[in-house]
Amino acid sequence: MARPWKYSPEFRSDAIALWRASAGRRTFRDVAADLNVNPETLRTWVRDADGRPAASGMPGDAMDELVRLRAENARPAKAEKEWQLEREILRRAAAYFAREMK
Repeated sequence: MARPWKYSPEFRSDAIALWRASAGRRTFRDVAADLNVNPETLRTWVRDADGRPAASGMPGDAMDELVRLRAENARPAKAEKEWQLEREILRRAAAYFAREMK
């Protein structure tokens, strides 16, 4: 009996596109750590995908563009969370110093 796949074809194609979008700036290990997969698994997916269209049915360029845009859209949300945390810390500090001044 064949082993059931742990990762969906869509996840695999997104992981491959993410690695390709890094354009050599990141290693398999770095990208795999972000995705919580084994680096050798990611390397195998990329090697197997070379020369074949993406599993989602989208051409490779379109998938790369989709992954790039998703990452680009995620950046402002991450920055907003960081700003909210920073504002909360500053609010607490201001409240502390306001109490100390009384």
